Amino acid sequence: MAIKFHTGEPHGPNILPVPMVKALWEHIPNSTLVETNVFYNSPRQTTKGHRETLKINGWTFTKVDIMDEDGTVMLPVKGGKHFKEMSMGSHVLNYDSLVVLTHFKGHTMGGYGGSLKNIAIGMADGKIGKKMIHQKGDEQWGYTGARFMENMVESAKATVDHFGKKIVYINVLRRMSVDCDCAGTSAAEPKAHDIGILASTDLMAVDQASLDQVYALPEHEGHDLKERIESREGLRQISYMKELGMGTGEYTLVDMDK
Repeated sequence: MAIKFHTGEPHGPNILPVPMVKALWEHIPNSTLVETNVFYNSPRQTTKGHRETLKINGWTFTKVDIMDEDGTVMLPVKGGKHFKEMSMGSHVLNYDSLVVLTHFKGHTMGGYGGSLKNIAIGMADGKIGKKMIHQKGDEQWGYTGARFMENMVESAKATVDHFGKKIVYINVLRRMSVDCDCAGTSAAEPKAHDIGILASTDLMAVDQASLDQVYALPEHEGHDLKERIESREGLRQISYMKELGMGTGEYTLVDMDK
């Protein structure tokens, strides 16, 4: 079993707490934390730099599998209108089940980053897959708005179809900055209070429920997040997932504390 999480940039203030991730990892026998290298200028652009960042941020309690360390593999995208296949780190083939452990927050390009974004960008390899999603012609960040959301959804569909029903999604709604953990120390300070943790075996439901929690925040807490989501056409993530049959936006909240 793979646990896909976000290692974060060096000293990032909003990444998931190491003890939280460690506790989950220890609770799941034979599980491995996994990540991929990034497309932007960062120490995590190379496996060597990524491993140094792992040490800096405290991900030292177990080995993290950098899935594109040994190359890539193409997985089919069924029903996509932009992609027929997506490039992934080759180590994805070493796993038959997946826990998607996500820090839910805003995102510079996606509007928000939930479970969809975690596997759409996070499972794609750093040299080919992420380039396919982001780059339009010679523009590294050429795809934006609704088209970028559709690119992400199709990339995620490759992972969803590959693992089938052997996926669970966990969104942690804490330290919800308008910026992604890839922003590192430059990320905006969150205005929203920590809400809690949502989990589901339905990708669309867990991201929809997380969005609903954000939209229910008091205006002074949720304004910046909502503005970020809507200015990037981020809700297209949800509507396109529905079009591709990747879950349901209908859900029932079950309070595990009760």
